Amino acid sequence: MGKGRMEAFTDGVIAVIITILVLEMKVPHDADPQALLPLLPVFLSYVLSFVMVGIYWNNHHHMFHAVHRISGAALWANLHLLFWLSLVPFVTGWMDENHFASLTVAAYGAVLIGAAVAYTILTRVLLRLHGHDSVLAKALGRDLKGWISLAIYIVAIPLAFLYPLASCGLYAVVAAIWLCPDQRFEKLIAAQH
Repeated sequence: MGKGRMEAFTDGVIAVIITILVLEMKVPHDADPQALLPLLPVFLSYVLSFVMVGIYWNNHHHMFHAVHRISGAALWANLHLLFWLSLVPFVTGWMDENHFASLTVAAYGAVLIGAAVAYTILTRVLLRLHGHDSVLAKALGRDLKGWISLAIYIVAIPLAFLYPLASCGLYAVVAAIWLCPDQRFEKLIAAQH
């Protein structure tokens, strides 16, 4: 299978995940702007989840510019990533419905760390396939942002049982770290052409 087909499948799944996320937001039955106030926490968690899923889509897209072929292991690693991302609407909704209760915020973090680990596995599978002197390897480098993200999740999940909103803040910090577009892939691929 060519990498294009896997990329198209991933794009489709991520589009469905984002659609499900927005469908979780319930429309108020009142036209008064005050009716929107109770939805503010729900909207903020939607924005965080949308950004997180968008970051994975963006990074996946950039990474696959440096990939020339895929393997069966890469297909499974990609499905593993999509599994965790597909749980984002569920844990977002659960967190919203329970007003950011500790367990729900910790579960949200568990899904985020699951996606981060799955993405790391996908990069390692692709590195094994393309070699440590490939464009992919050079673009990934030491992947400092990835390791920092994992460390923040490891702190945020147990913190959720003491200070759930602080954990949500840490999840937002991870999103902020990745919001700045990662130019590593673009620079190396542009240099090749």
